[in-house]
Amino acid sequence: MFEVVARKAHLTKKASRESIETFLDEIKKSISKGEKVVLSGFGTFKVASVKDKPVIIPRTKERKIVKGHRVARFTPGKTLKKAVK
Repeated sequence: MFEVVARKAHLTKKASRESIETFLDEIKKSISKGEKVVLSGFGTFKVASVKDKPVIIPRTKERKIVKGHRVARFTPGKTLKKAVK
């Protein structure tokens, strides 16, 4: 992917890699703070909270509770949905 971006943006491969990694790092930072990241036409990244839930471990039939935690969610935008169809 870095090569394609480098070619289309007239960048070196190194500059392309740094740009993409910086972009993704900024998305990670925003999501870790609980902020929503909207990329117009592509989609939205956001954080969701998952409540405590009981589970059964199939091998041992042991019952446990998985503690509540936060997870990253992605919702595709209209343009991305159309491109995939």
